[in-house]
Amino acid sequence: MCTAIIEVPRDSSRATRMLAVRDEDRNRPWDPPGQWWPELPGVIGVRDRLANGAWLAASPGRGTLAVLLNRAPGGPTHGAGTHADELTLRFSHATPATSGLRSRGSIVLAAAQGLPVSDHPGTGAFNLVEVSGSTARVTTWDGARVTRTDLEPGVHMIAHHEVNDPTTARIARWLPEFRALEGLADESWRAKWIALLDRTTDLHPDDDRAIVRDNTVHGYPTQSLLMCTAEVRRGSGVSGAEVELDYRVLPEKLG
Repeated sequence: MCTAIIEVPRDSSRATRMLAVRDEDRNRPWDPPGQWWPELPGVIGVRDRLANGAWLAASPGRGTLAVLLNRAPGGPTHGAGTHADELTLRFSHATPATSGLRSRGSIVLAAAQGLPVSDHPGTGAFNLVEVSGSTARVTTWDGARVTRTDLEPGVHMIAHHEVNDPTTARIARWLPEFRALEGLADESWRAKWIALLDRTTDLHPDDDRAIVRDNTVHGYPTQSLLMCTAEVRRGSGVSGAEVELDYRVLPEKLG
């Protein structure tokens, strides 16, 4: 499943940083970050062509950024990140037409415009990371209730369960190393975070601890396709903030 690492600054004059890895069916068409929604001027994002929603979206003028990660339905569980746990998420990739649920991609576009998640989203379960200036929040919908958690200053990691969940294998393995990179200079943080992400690929992509993943061997049709880095800082935008976004397509063959 997708993974996001977020650094909330201890000094509010500094940028909030994010690295996000998207896991998706390689045959599901998508478009790189761009202004794909003419009805939403100023919103840029990674578009899912099938549902016309977004996995990640930002509104530079508003100083907002949002990324959505599919979540295992139900409350917190132990043993998250295991092969069996990955398989429980198989049906979360059903399209709205086949599932009767609203597309989660619409949630991301709304969040980029600063709109809150309703108490009954009518979608599959998700974790939504929202950044606005120097603050960040995770909104969780587990299929039964919505919860909202403001992230404290520091480095956090989330996949398909709770923020900083120690029972998710990739978080247990890599969060301490990303935390060791907290507070890097503006000109070097991206390179060092990406270098660490590259080092995680020393693990086989079907290893539970892997961030860059290939879940197909477990019967789940997803692979890590795309990595985005972003920072949101105070600036000259309408909201007094700015968003800087970059991306890299991950190789088709991993491991």
